[in-house]
Order: sequence, then structure tokens, then C-alpha cells
Amino acid sequence: MKKLLLNLFLCFGLLLQIQAQEKVTLNGYIKDASTGETLIGATAFITELGVGATSNEYGFYAVTVAPGEYTVEYAYLGFQSQVIKVDLRTNQSVDVELYEQATQIEEIVITSEPEDEQVTNIEMSVNKLDISTIQKMPTLLGEVEIIRSIQLLPGVSTVGEGATGFNVRGGSIDQNLVLLDEAPVYNSSHLFGFFSVFNPDAVKDVKLFKGGIPSRYGGRLSSILDVRMKEGNTKKFALNGGVGLIFSRLAVEAPIIKDKMSFIIAGRRSYIDVLAAPFLNEDQSDSRLYFYDLTLKTNYKINSKDRIFLSAYLGRDKFVFGDDAGFSWGNQTATLRWNHLFSEKLFANVTTYFSDYDYKLSFGDDSANRFDWDARIRNYSIKPEFTLFLNPKNLIRFGGQSIIYQFEPGRAVGVSEGEVRDISIDDKYAIESAVYIENEQDISDKIKINYGLRWSYFNYTGEGRAYTYGDAPAGFRKPVESFESFDQWESIQTYNNLEPRFSIKYQLNTSSSIKASYNRMAQYIHLVSNTTASTPVDIWTPSTNNIKPQIADQVALGYFQNFKKNTYEFSGEVYYKKMDNLVDYIDAADILLNEFLEGDLLTGIGRAYGLELMLKKNKGDFTGWISYTLARTERQVNGINGNEWYPSRFDQTHNFSFSGFYDLSKRWSLSSTVSVISGTPATFPTNRYEQQGYIVPHNAFNTRNNVRIPLYYRWDIGATLKGKERPDKKWSGEWEFSVYNVLNRRNPFSIFFRQANERALAGQPIATEAVRLSVIGNFIPSVSYNFKFN
Repeated sequence: MKKLLLNLFLCFGLLLQIQAQEKVTLNGYIKDASTGETLIGATAFITELGVGATSNEYGFYAVTVAPGEYTVEYAYLGFQSQVIKVDLRTNQSVDVELYEQATQIEEIVITSEPEDEQVTNIEMSVNKLDISTIQKMPTLLGEVEIIRSIQLLPGVSTVGEGATGFNVRGGSIDQNLVLLDEAPVYNSSHLFGFFSVFNPDAVKDVKLFKGGIPSRYGGRLSSILDVRMKEGNTKKFALNGGVGLIFSRLAVEAPIIKDKMSFIIAGRRSYIDVLAAPFLNEDQSDSRLYFYDLTLKTNYKINSKDRIFLSAYLGRDKFVFGDDAGFSWGNQTATLRWNHLFSEKLFANVTTYFSDYDYKLSFGDDSANRFDWDARIRNYSIKPEFTLFLNPKNLIRFGGQSIIYQFEPGRAVGVSEGEVRDISIDDKYAIESAVYIENEQDISDKIKINYGLRWSYFNYTGEGRAYTYGDAPAGFRKPVESFESFDQWESIQTYNNLEPRFSIKYQLNTSSSIKASYNRMAQYIHLVSNTTASTPVDIWTPSTNNIKPQIADQVALGYFQNFKKNTYEFSGEVYYKKMDNLVDYIDAADILLNEFLEGDLLTGIGRAYGLELMLKKNKGDFTGWISYTLARTERQVNGINGNEWYPSRFDQTHNFSFSGFYDLSKRWSLSSTVSVISGTPATFPTNRYEQQGYIVPHNAFNTRNNVRIPLYYRWDIGATLKGKERPDKKWSGEWEFSVYNVLNRRNPFSIFFRQANERALAGQPIATEAVRLSVIGNFIPSVSYNFKFN
């Protein structure tokens, strides 16, 4: 394998030498003229040759052509295009600044990509939401929500209000790699999933890969959510924020050295605790109910070839109810990146990051009787990446990554009658590495392909014990037979996988195309949790000698068409995904403080398949989209459901969504979203028995997900009133009004059973009854005020 990769790199090096003969390169950065922010996905198009290039994640572009005089058009959606003449006798660097369009009537609000990008781009199963679109959505308690906006896209869903994260094409939440400036975020939610950890004032770009995932991404089975932060205004001081019903936000950005160094700092903090304080009694006076996050980024342009970025995130949720109980969780990330231009065509980025996620529980009414539990996952990484703009027909990317993991499965400190007891599970360690190479190639005017290969390697290491488990009847806990102790960083178990990726696009005509893709993904870390709970009680564990890495193979086929000069876009995709080594657990598994958790885990296979349809209107006073997903996702695990296939917890057959935006006037705009989703599967008892006068429900046949909870339906509306525009006015503001769950529907999150209050007849046993748990059972009106100062 190493020899194969070396030969590939040598071949590409030879190609580079050949291409350098009698060719010149035009390169540079494409930026926003008002802020200095680089523009991702902007185009540089050479009119005479009909070729061009697209700017990468750092706004850099490069196009190699024969020497000559050319007309180059620079364009980015929502911005005025710029045309310049260049005399390309030798290599040239040209940085271009584009100005935002004065009118927004013709702006495509669904995506910030070129108008025909859906049809001409090689990418499929990819959605890119513009921040301006997200900010037009109806708010919840005054806040727009990035994750909730993503859930309105085809193939994306959630198991209900109160569930953290999101599900993509039947996958679980841990099968999504959520990146914030390339650092993984292990819990992307505040307040039990109602808000995301991403402050929209600090976000620059949001891109979701559901399939056709390029080789440069890896580590998860279902999706990649790549969130890029703003870099900070390099031109002038700017301030924006908002005041809502339960929290406020503020973002400040400014140049430190104009056009060379800048920063942005953005923060949010809820004041639920302040609002609730007058209504709490004396026993509840110590309650703390809040969440916050802080985002910081700075960048420095060292010279024309080097630039560094430093970004950080800190966020936490804390909910303590008097002295009785409490829980909290939080993410921390830090990313340092260095951009370097080795030559006119070779762009490099080296990233190092730190990511930490911890979660805590506490129970007890006083200091003499108390129980505190905490766990975390922490990792460090370095990732060198290279982009070679070989020629207008070949864009080559290659690089690698190494990640060091530290898993803390749990530690509990118990205080009983003044006696302290400390119980902890040994930490686990692992190292994950990968190398990749991919090429995006134009075969002809009609055919474009992207092909690549990723090789991943995982090493589960000491310090710690590795257990060997014996056999047990299906569905029962496996007993420990023996164990072996290992020293720090001593290898316990290794895995490696080849992950081929391939995509192809065939251009039918100027307005339609057909695309197909295949990708294999490997995932080496796993999340074990009670998926029906709305609290973040999660255990992350690595692949071990007893738990194999999850593997997924996915194929997809799609048809894409634009209508009426790109006013309308239609896309239709079908996909099939096969998954191996999926982790589940036996009934009544012990998740917390279980040193032998692997004995409670089961592994099996899965399959997911579906149809995704989407129709978007991009121009005019009314814009928006309608999407529909028809899908199934099933699993087969020995020891569950009689070893037969059963619907997974994330199986939602029908998923319909609508998002609409209407510009009523220059100052008033309206918005509305609708979600109609099939109920998720749930496990109900198959029989019951009487014990000591009580009816006890029982799942005698070990069935799994044998019923469905009722349909999920929600309608939200919003209205925005902008302040009067004045040419010399630096301060601007707008009022946002919204109603969440207009129809006042009590959407069920889960169903549980409890004892009925009374006996049906004298002398009869006390029965049980099913109870619907709804996290939100009412409509929620809200009002907020947003402001900007430039």
C-alpha cells in the first residue's frame, strides 16, 4: 500500500513538470470588498478559452493556460462581477475584491454558489446554505438556528424535539462529523437540541456532505458538516448582535493592521436563570439554568505567500435544580492553521487543533449525601493538506492527518453520610491516521469525474486493560474470561481500511445533468447512549479488540435540472447504503460506570435506502424550497428481535418540508417553514404479567422497535421589519417576530409506561398506561431586535 501511494505521488510530480512547460499561471485571492473576507466558491473565468477556476476554502484560485492576453471575469453570487484584462506572458498573482450587489431582488438566497452550480458541479448529495438564508428563517425565542435549518433539507431529520444533533440518511448522530474550523464538535446542541453551538454572527460558510464524500474527509459513516467561521473585518470596525426573550448575542470584528491582520469575537448568553429567579422558592434559590458560548478568531497575512489563522470556541450548558439534581455539558476547540503558497499552482494548509467535550451529572440534596458523575472525550490532531491546480482540467488534492484520542468513560464521586467514595473507569487511548489523494478531472465538455483513495489506520493503545469475553446466549451479557494489562501507548489492537471514492457527472445539456457516486467510509469511534433520553448521557468509546470499526458503502444516482434561467432548481436522488459493525446494546444494558461495557454491546449490520426530491425557487419576491424524502433504514443484530431485521430508531419513512420567504416590501419580509415527518419507531411490551397486585409490562420476545409513535408535524411563521435605510446611517436594526409551533401541537418525543392511578375494579391489579412525552406542547411566540454598526 505504501509503495502504491508513493508511486501515485511520483506520477503526479511528473505531471506537474510536464504541465509547467510552456504554460503560465494566474492565481490570487477573491475577497469581499467591504470586509476583506475571502469568498469560498467564487469563480475566475477566462472568456476566450471557456475555462476557469473556483476559489477554495481560503478564497485562493489558480488557473494555468498558454501565454497570451485574456479577459478574466470574477464572479460570486450576490456580488457584482468584475472583468479585467490580463497580459499573461509570465505567471501573475491578481487579488480581486468584489462588491455586494445593491439590490437583493435577484439574489439567490438558497445557496451562495454560482447559479448553475447544481448542474455543472461534480458534487452531489451536497447542500450549502447561505447564512443570509438561515437568518431569514422563523426564529425560536428570537434566535435563528443553523442545525434546525439543515433539518429542512432532504435526507436530514431528527428523532424529535429535545433530541441533540441530527440524522442523515438513516444514520445515528455519532455518524456525523461536525467540524468548526476543522476541529470536531462532539455535541452540536444547546438546551437539549433547540439551539446549536454555532453563533450565526460568527459563521461564514455551512456545507453538508450526505454522499459522494471526497477523499479528504473521513472518520464518520453518514455525513460531514463543515462549518467555517468568519475571519474578521480587515477594513473597518463592525459590530452586530441581537436581544431576544431568553438570551442575547454580540459580535465585534475589526482590523488590527488594516488589510493585513484582523479579529472577530462573538458571544451569546442565556438569562433563563435571571428570568426564573423571582419564581423560585428558597429551596430552589441555588438553581442555575443557563448556556453560553464564546467564539474568537484572528488572522495575520505575513506576506503574499503565508497567512496564519487562530480560532477558538468555548461553550457550556448548565442546569442545576436547587440541591437535588443537575447536569452540564460543554465543548472546547482551538485551531491553528497556516496557509502557504509553494508555487503558483501548489497551495498548502497545515492545521493543528484541540477538541474537548465533557458531560457531568449530579444528584443529591445536601453535601452529606451526593453523587457526581463526569466523562469526556478529548483529542489533538495535525493535518497537512495540499491543493495542486494542475491545469484547468485537473484539480488534485492530497494530504494526511493524525489524531490522538483520550476517552474518559466515567468517574463518580459519591458522598454518603459524610463518607467519600471515588469510582472511576480507566481512560482509553487511541491514535487514528490517514493519507489521501484525489483528482477532480474534466474528461470532456460533458463528463467530469472525481476519483480518490483514502487509507486509514487506527491503533487502540494502553495504558489499560484489554478484556476477553466469553460466549453468552443471544441478548445476554457476555462474561469476562480474562484480561491483559498494557503500558502507556503500547498497542492493543490495530485496524486499517482502504476507502475508495468516486463521482461522475454527465452534462445532458446546459440546464440538466446526471450524477452518480460511490464512497466507502470507516468510523473508528462509537457513541453508546440511551437514544430515547433527552439528556446528554453519552459514552464515547474507541474501536477495541472487542469492538470493530463501523464500515459503510454508499451508492447514489441523481438527476439535476434548472428552469427559466436558473429561477427554479430541481434535484432528485436515490441512494443505497450498507453498513457493517454497527453498535447496539442488550436490553437493560448498564451504560454508566460499567467497566465491562463491551460485554453489554452487540454488533450487527444495517441498510438504508431512499428517494430525495427537492424543488427550489431562487429569484423574485418569493423564494424557498420544498423537499420530500421517502426512506427506510433497518438493522439486523444477533441477540435482538430474534435475529431478524428491524427498523432502526432513526427510521422515518416520509419526511416533507417547506421553507418560504416573501419580500412584502423594502422593509417587511415574511417567512414560514413546515415539517411533516413519520413517527419514529419505539419498543413496546409484547405481553404483561401480574406481580404483587401490579400489572408489569414485559418484552418477552426481545422485539425491538415494534411500533411507531405518532406523526411529527410543525408549522412556524416569522416576520421581519427593517429600519429605515439612510445612506449616511452607520447604525441599522430590525425587529423579528415569530411563532414556533403555530398549531399548538404536542409532538411526541417518546412513549413510556407508568402505573395507573387507580384500580379498574376493587380487587383487580393496578394496571399500567402508556404516556406520551412531549418536550414542547404549546406554541411559542417571540420577538427580538437585531442591530448592526459599521
